[in-house]
Amino acid sequence: MTSIKTSIRAITQLAWRQVVRLKPLMPLSEAQWYKLDLLKDLVQRDLAARYKGSVLGSGWALIKQLAQLLIYTYLFSVVLKVNPSDRGISTENANVTYSLWLFAGLLPWLTFSSGLSSAARVILQQRNLVTKVIFPLELLPLIPVLSAFLESTFGLVVLILFTTILSQTLHATLLLLPLVWLPQLLLTVGLAYLTAALTVFLRDIPEILDIFLKVWFYATPILYPLNLVPEPMRTLVTWLNPLTTVVVMYREVVLLGDISSWRMWAFAVGLSAVIWVLGYWTYRRLRSAFADVL
Repeated sequence: MTSIKTSIRAITQLAWRQVVRLKPLMPLSEAQWYKLDLLKDLVQRDLAARYKGSVLGSGWALIKQLAQLLIYTYLFSVVLKVNPSDRGISTENANVTYSLWLFAGLLPWLTFSSGLSSAARVILQQRNLVTKVIFPLELLPLIPVLSAFLESTFGLVVLILFTTILSQTLHATLLLLPLVWLPQLLLTVGLAYLTAALTVFLRDIPEILDIFLKVWFYATPILYPLNLVPEPMRTLVTWLNPLTTVVVMYREVVLLGDISSWRMWAFAVGLSAVIWVLGYWTYRRLRSAFADVL
């Protein structure tokens, strides 16, 4: 699994090189560029430390994703016979078809929930940086969010590979994935700032969040198609849950090769941006009291 760890490092370095190329076009000060460079190093260190000493190393990230995929495929495709009509790809094996459809929905959810759960505890886990060192504290909640995002890229590669093999088509819409990531990252980072700040003052927040995420998972059309949701509830699930849009667009981009949910996307970006502003504003207001409480 050393190759996986090397691949993660290579992806991080590649992403950073692309950011550096845009430096002349980005109105950032030298201090802000320093913070971005520091954030890149911290994310790499976090990824290296997550599975340090284990035999499979970073491969556990992909194994966990595939394990959940197998469990949910068995329960909902084999046992409950869920048959989504918007799968976008047909194979001779209905279970394989459902697995691809399900994996396209699981990936953004696992990235979101993993990053948010870790971010809620990050201030408590890094209290030395808060109490003893002059450190840009706004970076701390970003580290687990970006680490989870980078880990998810291996699952995404597997999904694209199998979809391409079975459909014999590599959809050009894959180039639009950064647009799909936009509301996902805005939402995750906004909630990460909010929960990380509140956890310093109320240590029950991570436990409450774990329960809330379990409810949120089943309220998002990941295991079932959106058209199975009763009409009165479908409006709430569609417009008040940005992850619904992210899941739908993942499936459209990777499986269908056609996007029909731009209106949903625009609304999800707006709502996620509001959550980001609220989360960041709360974090900044409470940040000065972190050291005193810890």
